[in-house]
Amino acid sequence: MITTSEGTTRVESKAELTTEASERLRTQLEGRLIRPMDVEYDDARRIWNAMIDRRPALTARCEGAADVARCVAFARERDLLVSVRGGGHNIAGSALCHGGLVIDLSQLRRVEVDAAARRATVLPGATLADVDRETQTFGLATPLGINSTTGIAGLTLGGGFGWLTRKLGFTVDNLVAADLVTADARMVRASADEHPDLFWAIRGGGGNFGVVTRFEFALHPVGPEVLSGLVFYPHAEARPVLRQYAQWVEDIPDDLTVWIVLRAAPPLPFLPASVHGQPVLALAVFHAGEPARGEALIEPLRSFGTILGEHVGVQPYCQWQQAFDPLLTPGMRNYWKSHNFTRLGEGAIDVALDYASRMPSPHCEVFFGLLGGAAGRAERSSAAYPHRDAKLVMNVHGRWERASEDAACIGWSRSLFDAMSPHASGGVYVNFLTEDEGERIQAAYGENYTRLASVKKRYDPDNLFRAGLNIRPAA
Repeated sequence: MITTSEGTTRVESKAELTTEASERLRTQLEGRLIRPMDVEYDDARRIWNAMIDRRPALTARCEGAADVARCVAFARERDLLVSVRGGGHNIAGSALCHGGLVIDLSQLRRVEVDAAARRATVLPGATLADVDRETQTFGLATPLGINSTTGIAGLTLGGGFGWLTRKLGFTVDNLVAADLVTADARMVRASADEHPDLFWAIRGGGGNFGVVTRFEFALHPVGPEVLSGLVFYPHAEARPVLRQYAQWVEDIPDDLTVWIVLRAAPPLPFLPASVHGQPVLALAVFHAGEPARGEALIEPLRSFGTILGEHVGVQPYCQWQQAFDPLLTPGMRNYWKSHNFTRLGEGAIDVALDYASRMPSPHCEVFFGLLGGAAGRAERSSAAYPHRDAKLVMNVHGRWERASEDAACIGWSRSLFDAMSPHASGGVYVNFLTEDEGERIQAAYGENYTRLASVKKRYDPDNLFRAGLNIRPAA
């Protein structure tokens, strides 16, 4: 590991790589091998978070599982650092490594749906939009995240939660099987019946155990139209609104979810111009059942406080899945901090509102994603993702445009995180960990970490897949 001037850490390969060796790999691949002298090089190392600036020695744009196996064998023979790129959306930048080999799966985006069996086969370069588009053709869906440009692979391997999670569980709860290339370049299938230990580990354990080349998900009837939208309240009334919210969500049904968003008001046409750019509280509403029933369920929200603006109605599920995309475009600088909560108490509300009133950039926000429901009823040991008791996941979303804003925005994010720590449960969602939070990996897995380390030793004893948030093989 090396430490940057900003105090963050990153992984760098120290292996020697000759021109002859890289040329040999190039001739073995069906896909394209990109090197630093190639015109595509800078584009190939550009990912969603502009804070990440790494220079791999090679990027292999794979055309299939055979290419992946060749790349893994090549890296293993040379003890070359390997990272894996799917959608390139991970906040920690785990898609890239310094001086090593990037196995780039971004071209592998095919999604196939078996509507009769309610199954989707998804290749690892697919985004959430790719999956939603194909599954919604049949009025089906699987629980995914809330930003359609996110890659399916990283989301799934870290757990995966979004609007459908209270009704249908986490993304990993709906993973039926996966094909992987392991550290010894073998192609294996992981499911409840085949390599069940590996199947358990990849459902939340990240990319520590191999390169997934194919996912198979269970699908469920959803939409194609759903009740969803936003309700905005003044920041001055946010405290009583959140107090009422915290009590109200204790009794709502599984098919309803409402998330908290604290940010500067975007210039939406249904908001008064006078509040644009001012701190506001938004409640993001989603109902997965009959829209008329959803309308009755959300009616209490309208009495929580003064409504600045509301845009709630029946719309296509795919459209709602893309509603937050304009606030999460690529090319911005991002730094996140995250906590889990079993309840939203007075102390947490006070801290959130204090920091939301002094955000250092209009692009920053604090959100609380509501869990519980079906997600909380699974056993903690059913998958590597352990935090079944978490009712809310907070993401301190530091986001800004220029490097000159780094100190202010990172400082604000860290300070908010520290102030919130006494009110949190101690766990954390691994997909929200930044590159300088390696010490929180055990908090991400809790009591499951020891079992994960044992699985790691079985499938990757030499820790080939060590880029990113690494689970080390058991001693």
